[in-house]
Amino acid sequence: MFQGLFWTLRRIKTYALIGESGTGKSFRAVLVAQKYDIDFIIDDGLLIRDNRIVAGHSAKKEKTFLAAVKAALFDEKARRDEVARKLQNEKFKKVLILGTSEKMVIKIAARLQLPPPSKIIKIEDIASQEEIERAIRTRKVEGKHVIPVPSIEIKRNYPNIFYDAIKIFKRKNGPDAIGPTPKVHEKSVVRPEYSKRGKVIISEAALSQMVIHCVDEYNQNIRIKKISVKDDEAGYRLVITIDVPYGTQLGGNIHELRQYLIENIERYTGILIEEVNIIIDKIIQ
Repeated sequence: MFQGLFWTLRRIKTYALIGESGTGKSFRAVLVAQKYDIDFIIDDGLLIRDNRIVAGHSAKKEKTFLAAVKAALFDEKARRDEVARKLQNEKFKKVLILGTSEKMVIKIAARLQLPPPSKIIKIEDIASQEEIERAIRTRKVEGKHVIPVPSIEIKRNYPNIFYDAIKIFKRKNGPDAIGPTPKVHEKSVVRPEYSKRGKVIISEAALSQMVIHCVDEYNQNIRIKKISVKDDEAGYRLVITIDVPYGTQLGGNIHELRQYLIENIERYTGILIEEVNIIIDKIIQ
């Protein structure tokens, strides 16, 4: 409550740029920030201002995919506290958070003690389908990722993952300019540590075992009859069919079970649980 009042008094606004992994969010982040006069960009564990990394730890440096997800979500308290303190001590009005889903950016905002996004921009709104598909091919085939800061910043902070630099020339007519004035934006192309070693994927069987374990921890009398798992870029979606003992408060207890599942699975795996639906099949004696 105090943090909400703090940001309200400072009139801070949070923006979000969302899209599936590899669709070009980082590539376009600086242009979005310029369009809306945004001071800070939060992307994959980094806090960026004026083309400089001012706080945080790049998820691209992690050695495993799951560790990278946790870094992007500021799962480690010391790292999120560092970024939160930096934000609280800086003068700014707007911040842009990049994420693969609305749930992800809301989670990041909450962990950094920022207000929830007041404006959500989808990658499809600012990039053509052809551009998105080209970005996805580059990610999947070549394993290349973009960090929206100049190469000098990456070479200084993360030299082991630096691959190349991209310079974008944007022409803008100034009031006193003779002819168009080019403006240069440089972005860094990196190859994350985890992409060099392959990607870790949680199987449906492993995730189902975690669900069974969590439900058993929560209430040994609840019986699981069926678990359905669906994976997409926004996160995992679970449908769990159960039998519950007679006398169970279906409203409160089942809602608490749902939250217990989401929090524990996300904490121990680093994956995002987009949705959990619980179906009560029978009331048992």
